Amino acid sequence: MPNEPDVFQERLRLARQMREWQQADLAARAGLPAASISHFESGTRKPSFDNLRRLASALEVSTDYLLGRVANPGMGGGDQLNRHVENLTGADRELAEQMLKLLAERNRKGGTSEG
Repeated sequence: MPNEPDVFQERLRLARQMREWQQADLAARAGLPAASISHFESGTRKPSFDNLRRLASALEVSTDYLLGRVANPGMGGGDQLNRHVENLTGADRELAEQMLKLLAERNRKGGTSEG
């Protein structure tokens, strides 16, 4: 993993390149000037909280991923699920884990979540 100050720059660049986007593509999708993306990736500027949120949303990754707090980009809605799980306690967590295991097993066997 890159040094802490460089994590954001590297993660931003990686997330953009995973989508095969140019800096201008990300800028357009995030509603930011293209020069801002260049500054963020070079480390000459840091994004505001609002811009960080815009970047994460456009890239479909979590802000925690961009900041280097988690290794998984959090694509596909996993973030929302994790937020709910964090609010559970004891027995409810165990129940949620059992339900998720059940759903995962059903999907492995070719089941669907639609009735």
